[in-house]
Amino acid sequence: MFRILFVLDVFNRTVVHAQGGNRREYKPIHFSSRICDSSDAIRIVDTVKPREVYIADLNLLEDIGKREKNFEVIQEVARRAKTMVDAGITSLSETEDILEIVPTIVLGTETASLETIEEVSVNYPGRAVVSIDKKYGRILTKDPAMPDDPFEIVKILNRFDLQDIIILDLDRVGTTSGVDSQFLSKIASMSEHNVLLGGGVRNIEDIETLEKIGLEGALVATALHNRSLPLEKVQ
Repeated sequence: MFRILFVLDVFNRTVVHAQGGNRREYKPIHFSSRICDSSDAIRIVDTVKPREVYIADLNLLEDIGKREKNFEVIQEVARRAKTMVDAGITSLSETEDILEIVPTIVLGTETASLETIEEVSVNYPGRAVVSIDKKYGRILTKDPAMPDDPFEIVKILNRFDLQDIIILDLDRVGTTSGVDSQFLSKIASMSEHNVLLGGGVRNIEDIETLEKIGLEGALVATALHNRSLPLEKVQ
């Protein structure tokens, strides 16, 4: 079954509408949502009842605020749905407390080095998802050893014991601008892990395209909040 993961971008315990990757300009989700009248993560999850949830902890991704700021929210969500979290991991030592409350950690190239990804995959086999983060057409990374070419990154990741990989196009996040099926088809054919897409999904036709070209799932928020994708697809 094609997986649709309901995305919660959480900042200061509030779910915000992620759009275009400009995180400091995100507004509380209830201002734009047609499916919820609250920006409280727990109330939203209780309303939507998703099977799987992807949480981006924006406080940690932007390096603002203490690590504990959103942990209580994340823990409550994880009690209600299978949850993976991107908490801006930069080292192995930062993963332990997160993996105590969720089954899966997301390691984004924006913050995690190849060395950290390998260490986490060795110490927590099958519990990490790697997100290949793109913005302005370039790979987001601080690691000089990280290739600029996403296809080369996929080849390296094939050596590691990971749960999935995510292609996260921050330019498309929240834009419902569609998917690059040719690029994603090549990624799926090269990867030995399941591939998920984050960013750009518009409607059920995009989901059908992704499934047809070999992707395992997609991270979706805006298309659900504006009802261009029916809620039952995520439930």
